[in-house]
Amino acid sequence: MYFSSTRRGSIWAAGGNVAPSGSQTLKDTRPLRDRQYQTKMRQDILSYLQGAGFEITMASLANITGKDFRAIFDFLVLTLDPSHPLGQSARFEDEFVPALKALRYPFAHQIDNKWLAAPASMHSWPSLLGVLHWLVEMCKLREDYLNSGHPTLQNTADIPEEFEDPFDHRAVAFDYFDQAYTVWLDLIDDFVEPNQYLEDRYTRKNESVQADLETFTKKLNQAEAELHKLQSSAAPVSKLQNENDLLTADSEKFQKILQQYEGRKKKLIDTIAYEKAELGTGEQLKQELARLSEVVKEQNLTPEEVIRMNTDHETLSRNLEDLKQKIAETHKVVMTLEVGVTNRAEAAEEALDAYTNLLSSLELFPPLPSPFQDVDLTLELNTAASNPQSLLLGADIRKVIKPTLSGIAETKRSERASYESERIKVDNELDQLTLECENVEEEIGELERKVFALGEQAEDLRDAAQREANVANAEATRLERELAHARTAALANGMGVKSRLQALQFELSFFLFLTPPYKPIFCL
Repeated sequence: MYFSSTRRGSIWAAGGNVAPSGSQTLKDTRPLRDRQYQTKMRQDILSYLQGAGFEITMASLANITGKDFRAIFDFLVLTLDPSHPLGQSARFEDEFVPALKALRYPFAHQIDNKWLAAPASMHSWPSLLGVLHWLVEMCKLREDYLNSGHPTLQNTADIPEEFEDPFDHRAVAFDYFDQAYTVWLDLIDDFVEPNQYLEDRYTRKNESVQADLETFTKKLNQAEAELHKLQSSAAPVSKLQNENDLLTADSEKFQKILQQYEGRKKKLIDTIAYEKAELGTGEQLKQELARLSEVVKEQNLTPEEVIRMNTDHETLSRNLEDLKQKIAETHKVVMTLEVGVTNRAEAAEEALDAYTNLLSSLELFPPLPSPFQDVDLTLELNTAASNPQSLLLGADIRKVIKPTLSGIAETKRSERASYESERIKVDNELDQLTLECENVEEEIGELERKVFALGEQAEDLRDAAQREANVANAEATRLERELAHARTAALANGMGVKSRLQALQFELSFFLFLTPPYKPIFCL
């Protein structure tokens, strides 16, 4: 970049005159010559000046001098516009009306500079008092506006971290233009610090928005994943239908189990009744034994007969006890067998449930794919059947179900082998593409290095061209000075130096021809 110790001039047209406005034709409608209105204006002026720290009294306002009027006027004008050019050495008559026009006083055309010689006179004081009152009201409005915190103030310190108001955007833009313009006046064309300030300011503004965007993006990704999961999975209706079918089958099995337990309950009730009847029979036998004992006592039996009868009775009693014990053992065996049968039935039902769930997960419910479309692989257990051949309802396991499952398994293994071959093929293609991508990345890296080297060469060429342009500019400036000197000498000495002038003109044209077309760019 080309630097110079000089500073660029401002592109703002300094000293521009204020454009005339249509308010010059307005007529002042204020009752300036009314005593009460004048008293009110003096009171307003006095209150404001004393509140602003300006030392003034009502007596000074009632009989004002030219010095006091100028001091009050300068104080109010500088309050409204601190950068307004007011000079104490300049004539007040030359600054008074232009200052009012610059401040857009609507009745500046009615002011006569001659009034300033004696501002307290009767013909001049009402209008001059109206000027001071208008300036005071403008100062009050300015203070209220500055203290209002309105966005149009374009105060960047009052802008919150997050803002959307257009005036806040304009304030940040104006602050950026101010910084960039100051840098540009210092002959620097790279606005690094202003650009960084602007980027940091909008980065802070967008932090919460970026966080909300990331949150919503995460929620969107989750919703899309859930949607994809719902779309890829079976319909909820079919899932609920399958669950309903399973619950219905479980309900049927539970009803069968309840029926079995009801049967067992009836059997136990009959057994209890039988045992009670047996107990009643035992009581009857005891009574019969007592009766027989009485009969034996009444009869005249020999001791041998009594011994034989007792022996027979004991033998019969032992036989009876043995039979009762065998009956009890038989009941225990029956109960044990019933429990075993129930457990076997429950295990068989659980195995059938697992088998049915596997059929459901493998999608082997009818209709099956060809050539097994006529085969039904479902099985059902009928524990209430009296014939063992009828316990399992469905196709024959050895002749139909096992061969069919073997055929389906073989088909699936073949499909899996084909899919595995296809996967290996795709993996090989991916490896080839990855290798090609790596080769392309290496070529791109090589090209980037070449581009970087060419960029450095272009930068060197531009620097060399800039130096040549600077040398050519200096030479052209020297030739222009010599040409101007030659023209002056030709006018002074006549046509004696005409040949010298032509030679210098030719040399100047030659150097201008050698100057690169981008000369104006490097001469800034």
